[in-house]
Amino acid sequence: MIKLKVAFITLGCKVNSYESDAICDLFRKKGADIVKSDEAFDACIINTCSVTNQATAKSRKMIRFAIKNNPKAIIAVMGCYSQMIAKEISEIDGVDIILGNIDKASVVDLVINKIKDNNIVNKVEDIKNYNNFENLNPINFNRTRAFLKIEDGCNNFCTYCIIPFTRGPIRCKPYKDVINDIKEIVKNGYKEVVLTGIHTGKYIDGNVTFTELVKLILKETKLERLRISSIEINEITDEFLAMLKDNKVIANHLHLPLQAGSNHILKLMNRHYTKEEFVSKIAKIRTYSPDISITTDIIVGFPMETSEDFNETLALCKEVKFAKIHAFPFSLRKGTKAEELKPVTEITKKIRMQKLLELDKQLQAMYQKSFVGKCVSIIGEDKHDDYLLGHSSNYLPIYVSYDEKLIGSMFDVIITKYEEGKLFGVLK
Repeated sequence: MIKLKVAFITLGCKVNSYESDAICDLFRKKGADIVKSDEAFDACIINTCSVTNQATAKSRKMIRFAIKNNPKAIIAVMGCYSQMIAKEISEIDGVDIILGNIDKASVVDLVINKIKDNNIVNKVEDIKNYNNFENLNPINFNRTRAFLKIEDGCNNFCTYCIIPFTRGPIRCKPYKDVINDIKEIVKNGYKEVVLTGIHTGKYIDGNVTFTELVKLILKETKLERLRISSIEINEITDEFLAMLKDNKVIANHLHLPLQAGSNHILKLMNRHYTKEEFVSKIAKIRTYSPDISITTDIIVGFPMETSEDFNETLALCKEVKFAKIHAFPFSLRKGTKAEELKPVTEITKKIRMQKLLELDKQLQAMYQKSFVGKCVSIIGEDKHDDYLLGHSSNYLPIYVSYDEKLIGSMFDVIITKYEEGKLFGVLK
């Protein structure tokens, strides 16, 4: 047993959050106390992101923040930024341990050994042919919904994306382990599990595809809500849609990354669908579930994007009526194919971002207002002023009168009003 105060700083995706939660549990098992990153700590684990230039810059900023706040502490950096540019991190004075995305759990022993050994550790390994799935299993989650990483890596090589280089090829958690993990999560009192991964829809274990895995989860566990973090439009099968229609355990919400609404740009991005195929599949999904929440990701200002291309994206968003758009200005990553294409100016990107964000605001309001007067089930999460915030199956954030006993439980709510971008309700 050790007596250490350990802090975590986690940037980026849900997979990083899941891995940090798991490593947090491993430290607890060794006797460590987990503290906040702005408190005094003996060690700080920084799980980095490099999906955009801004994410890389924020990762560097957080490393320096941790060193400045606790100059005598052990600083361990891991994740996509260190996998991509370990040398850059090694030049930051005060970093003691550098890991990439291979064997992140080893950071626990590395920190303990570092107390005895003062050498700087750099354990970043080549990931391009790595095929092992790191089976991390958190016990405690820092939220009322539990996350479960079922897949890691990506083979798509979209021309804008560095992730295949930082996360490596696709590898998946054995389906029996997924089922057992969910049973354990349910036993620990969680009502909702979010299946997550880098390319979740490509899950495969023997003959068990992603759709088959969902079917097994529904059959073999007593989970009350199953949410899919993100899936590609061309990976949604009719069998999956039939389950979505017939089984209320599957959350009535799909996050389907569009990235661009122009076939010209989609081809340059190496996305494997056309805008017509995307719109057609959305229409099909809505025949199974008319009020489903469809959210998306869009990259603004991809190289070679013309005004016509961007207007096509706006028109598609209006036609589909997304419940929420996660908009990102294009960020060039060195080593990707997009580096060879003519860039869009920063001022043009900024103007287009403003237009898309304004449309997103309108679409969100339209979707949320359509639920006023309806009854939905939510899971109580946390206190906001005098209200309890919870999310419905279709991921609507809803505020009800605060009652501590409702945190973590699922209950029915009648939505009474939409006010200043928020939905309010009363218990049924």
